[in-house]
Amino acid sequence: MLFFDPLYMVFAFPALLLALWAQWKVQSTYNKFARVPTSTGIDGVQAAQMLVRRYGLNVSLEGIPGFLTDHYDPRTKTVALSQSSQHNSIASVAVVAHELGHAQQDQEDYLPLKLRGAIVPMVQLGGWVGPILFVIGLLLSSEPFLTLGLIAFALAALFAIITLPVEFDASRRALAMLQANGILAPHELSGAKQVLDAAALTYVAAAAQAITQLLYFLLLANRSRE
Repeated sequence: MLFFDPLYMVFAFPALLLALWAQWKVQSTYNKFARVPTSTGIDGVQAAQMLVRRYGLNVSLEGIPGFLTDHYDPRTKTVALSQSSQHNSIASVAVVAHELGHAQQDQEDYLPLKLRGAIVPMVQLGGWVGPILFVIGLLLSSEPFLTLGLIAFALAALFAIITLPVEFDASRRALAMLQANGILAPHELSGAKQVLDAAALTYVAAAAQAITQLLYFLLLANRSRE
């Protein structure tokens, strides 16, 4: 029942479609603006260096392989710049500025970022322990195991929800920094916004998947209790 329940598709399929569409949207939008160089001639690495100096960010910049693998690590205060973000394009500077938006959040102790970081260890643990506990709870009709499993799914959903304001705010900061420092011309900012809005859809899709998963397992738990 747990593995072949048709009802699971009722919960999962819409969120899966959203995730697939979001992935296509971010790739197509990024590819579009990755072919448009900045009028200032500034590439992603140069933009990162300028913004770090301009805002006094206490971070290090590191190059990493891959496509759109850019990220900010608050533990090491490191902004990792992928190969794709080291080019001169509207897309590359938008992505880089977004990661520096996270660095700015960290420096200002932005509360949602702190909350997200605080629950990361529990979410990581619950990600593999939670499903096991839940299955044991179903098989043994054990309320404690069911509850522990549901808590793990709820933490994953909470993490995905908290991620939304973190990502939206980082994009807002990115656009403001690019505009204030003249890295992009006014007519180029709309392209950067399209790139960042497309990337934000992936986080919306992740939240939808986490929430629908939680709802499905809540339904299973209620069935088991009847």
